[in-house]
Amino acid sequence: MNQERGRQRRRRSRDGGPVGPEHRVDRERPPLDREHGADDRLRVDRLPVDRPHGSVDREPPPDDPRRPRRRGPAGVRRPTRRQLLRRRMVAVGVLLGLGALAYGLFFTSMLGVRSVQVTGLKDVAAPQVVTVAAVKPGSPMLTLDLAAIRDRVAALPRVAEARVFRSWPSTVLVEVTERTPVGVIRTPGAVHLVDGTGRDYAVVPVVPPGVPDLQLVKASPSDPLTMAIVQVLTALPDKVRAEVLSVSARSPNSVVLALSAGRQIRWGSAEDSARKAAVLAALLTQPGKVYDVSSPQLPTISTP
Repeated sequence: MNQERGRQRRRRSRDGGPVGPEHRVDRERPPLDREHGADDRLRVDRLPVDRPHGSVDREPPPDDPRRPRRRGPAGVRRPTRRQLLRRRMVAVGVLLGLGALAYGLFFTSMLGVRSVQVTGLKDVAAPQVVTVAAVKPGSPMLTLDLAAIRDRVAALPRVAEARVFRSWPSTVLVEVTERTPVGVIRTPGAVHLVDGTGRDYAVVPVVPPGVPDLQLVKASPSDPLTMAIVQVLTALPDKVRAEVLSVSARSPNSVVLALSAGRQIRWGSAEDSARKAAVLAALLTQPGKVYDVSSPQLPTISTP
């Protein structure tokens, strides 16, 4: 029966008929001309080969160049060993380069500190701030402990606040806010400056202009009398504060301010200071010697 099928295929091939779906005929070749003696055989890519029963196809050995390259899922061609080795070498090179760059940035002076700039100074000397900041030249910018630098600068007695920034590529910027005195305490041979937090932060030989005397033995943020006086002074409008000559208090509820031209303000406690300041601004437009705003609902003006 196999011989009969073979004869039928050869007959179809000679007649120019189809040879079956498993055989692909080169149809781009021009039609054959039998009259001029052209070869009437069709070129077939693959012809059936009669194999002995039970025979199997043998694949070439792995190192044979004729061996077909395996493909992965969905027909994706698998990379060769040389391609895999090249990719690994590239990956290792990238990792080594990144490691060298990180080491240079974090542990060497490649991107290190070259200068320290200080702004906002008035009475504090810039070299003093730079010394206290203790930033070593060449220190890696990325590993600077900005919080520690800030705390060291803020520990200076005259510094109220400090902020530290990186100014790329190689500068550390320190912004300083100095303390401002709201009053002074006179002692024999010295004048103590007191800021709005009640801290005695500096000693100077003379009283700064426009700063009132505080009738206190000493100032401390933990002293209720000190805090009552400085809270009243910070609540005053700038125009009124400039006229204050001294502040006294027998208790935290009896703050009294002495103004120029012999005038006096009886403030009372530091509570409701914002409202008392607004009432006082209106009272000072009227003539008088004693302005009492201890009860802002019922202020009074008197002339003893």
